[in-house]
Amino acid sequence: MPEQPITTDGRPPQRHLEPVDPPTVPFAIGGMVLWAIAGLVLLLFRHTLSAHGHTDWLWICLAGFLWGFPGWFVMIRHDRHRAARRAARNDQESSSVG
Repeated sequence: MPEQPITTDGRPPQRHLEPVDPPTVPFAIGGMVLWAIAGLVLLLFRHTLSAHGHTDWLWICLAGFLWGFPGWFVMIRHDRHRAARRAARNDQESSSVG
């Protein structure tokens, strides 16, 4: 059994963990789909919503869906930068190893 290195305070050294950096475009599209589905479901009940004074719920769903477009474009840009960061990190690691 190999020995683990121990720090001066008697504990094993902590590993450096990389933060989770998943692709974000699917989250933006998923949010837009959820707002669209909620709006379509509420559209089926528009007469009931109108009778109870809740027609603004339909507008909220529309706004959520439409605000998804700027979010989607921001996430596309984020994913491009994420890919560039990963490529730079991989290039740096391969040049330091070889």
